[in-house]
Amino acid sequence: MSSLARAIETGDVAELPSRREEDWHWTDLRGLIRELPARSAEATTPTAGPFDAVADQTASIVNGAIRTQMAIGQSDRVVALRVVGLGDGAHAAQPRLHVTGGKLTLLESYEGEGAYLSEIDLAVDVGPGGTVDRIVLCDEPADAVSVSRCDVTLAPGARFSQTVIASGARRQRIETRVTHQGGGASARLDGIYVLADRRHADITTVVTHAAPGGSTDQLTKGVVDGQARGVFQGRIVVAEGADQTDARMGHHALVLSDRAEVDAKPELEIFADDVACAHGNTVGALDEEALFYAEQRGIPEAEARAMLTEAFVGEVVDRIEHAGAREIVRAWVAERLR
Repeated sequence: MSSLARAIETGDVAELPSRREEDWHWTDLRGLIRELPARSAEATTPTAGPFDAVADQTASIVNGAIRTQMAIGQSDRVVALRVVGLGDGAHAAQPRLHVTGGKLTLLESYEGEGAYLSEIDLAVDVGPGGTVDRIVLCDEPADAVSVSRCDVTLAPGARFSQTVIASGARRQRIETRVTHQGGGASARLDGIYVLADRRHADITTVVTHAAPGGSTDQLTKGVVDGQARGVFQGRIVVAEGADQTDARMGHHALVLSDRAEVDAKPELEIFADDVACAHGNTVGALDEEALFYAEQRGIPEAEARAMLTEAFVGEVVDRIEHAGAREIVRAWVAERLR
């Protein structure tokens, strides 16, 4: 159980993660929350979710009250998992997914109303030959404090891909931890954050290569405006003996306001030989030459800025494999940038 989940369970604010913990330095909850709210009341699921139209099956967790467990066999399935917070209470849940040889496309959405405090701890076990494609759309109210944590275990030959799309909240953290057993297993961890006003989003990933012959490919792009704050923390650990690991990480952000902020910490920890590992990080403004070029062709400045920022994050959108989910995400990004 995480420190936030323990705090919700016990009502003890001293359990909240704080800036004293290195991984929580930029998303301090203990300094933000002085008193924990009461537990969330029971509620019903709102009628429609963002991915319902392209899913074979839907499941929901509302105010942490529904526990979801699925065993996915040899058939391919597309599942929409809605995580909904309603009201000003606190709640937590711990769903678990087992994928044993089939393919699961998990279309996960975080949504709601109110100033709730929420933690969802999802465990995903991907067996040999199994495939999970996870798309996570976090579109939550501005006053919410929300933490989503996903612990992924990959067997040899397994495949896991993920795209996180975040609009931020009072505090919003999407954390993914992958234990990589090599043997031809592969992971792709992508992210997009589009933040405005005073919203805060934290995308944190930790990938541990524990055995030889695994690969990780990671690309995150963000756009921040107003007084928003974007946080990216990515750590790839190659353990001793995990030779022939291929791991690459990139983070790139656009800052559109003098009062917006991006904090980024990409890390590689390598304890093995015969590996191919690299990371890159850039934070800057829009290309003024490209903006001038667009305006000279009669495109209004606001529209030109939106087009350039949409193209910037579009590289990540294009990597989403599920066509229906990809177009939903593309429309969502365009709406927020325009």
